[in-house]
Amino acid sequence: MTIRAVVKGVGHYLPERVVPNSEFEALIDTSDEWIRTRSGIERRHFAAEGQTTADLGTRAAQAALADAGLAADDIDAIIVATSTADLTFPSCATMIQAGLGMTRGFAFDVQAVCAGFAFALTNANALIISGQAARVLVIGAETFSRLMDWTDRGTCVLFGDGAGALVLEAQDGTGTTADRGILSTDLNSDGRHKDILYVDGGTSTGTTGHLRMEGKEVFRHAIEKLAETAHRALDKAGLDAGDVDWIVPHQANIRIIEGTARKMQVSMDRVIVTVQDHGNTSAASIPLALSVGKARGQIKPGDLIVTEAIGGGLAWGAVVLRW
Repeated sequence: MTIRAVVKGVGHYLPERVVPNSEFEALIDTSDEWIRTRSGIERRHFAAEGQTTADLGTRAAQAALADAGLAADDIDAIIVATSTADLTFPSCATMIQAGLGMTRGFAFDVQAVCAGFAFALTNANALIISGQAARVLVIGAETFSRLMDWTDRGTCVLFGDGAGALVLEAQDGTGTTADRGILSTDLNSDGRHKDILYVDGGTSTGTTGHLRMEGKEVFRHAIEKLAETAHRALDKAGLDAGDVDWIVPHQANIRIIEGTARKMQVSMDRVIVTVQDHGNTSAASIPLALSVGKARGQIKPGDLIVTEAIGGGLAWGAVVLRW
């Protein structure tokens, strides 16, 4: 028998405040048309004053647990992918653990920026197949609105806040591609490209800092690297693009999503797209899209899914799973 990390439940949470593109027109030199044309984004959600990343993650986790029919103490581990943790330490994951009333197991954060959820899923998969945990709650949660430079029209219009979560459970499989659960993963990073996407704050400056991005350079790397990592993950599983039911990409920019689909030779009607409603929610974007895709009736049991993402680092990766 082969142990597989199978999706048992999924959920998400978005802050109540919806920010349409038009709200930026009074703040900076931009327009709804400019933002839509370059990014595909129409609106995004911003956290309320006093609402933290852990708050968003806890709400998403509660939704995923409810979908799985499980209680918090049925979970062995929590992994949170985030670049906007509430404090330098302790981890956002331990705060969510407390918020859920979970009194057992362990919790930790993973930081790989927009690729964070792929890295967190890979870590959760490793915990499950090694026998370290039987059920893992994997969360992506971000409050990127708190890192924005509101004078930089090239970045501040792109990001939003939100959280998504999956419950993964160890189940017996046959070792074939017909198994449900995570079938393969592929992770990568290249620190030589740090300066094209970063936050200019931290312990070295004593400030929180703002997000800085060279958009053209990020775009140039994104399509090639996303398609490559997706193909490598499929190859590892013994599958190809023709086997894929859904690509669930990091929701950064519609042009990147479309370009990656073209490079993979997958039609856009097989791609889950939520960027128009959420903007770029960094590590939260893939679990958000998975949850929305299921709620829409698009993702169904047995579907083969490829998720892929790239973020600051640069860090990028893909996960192949059967729902």
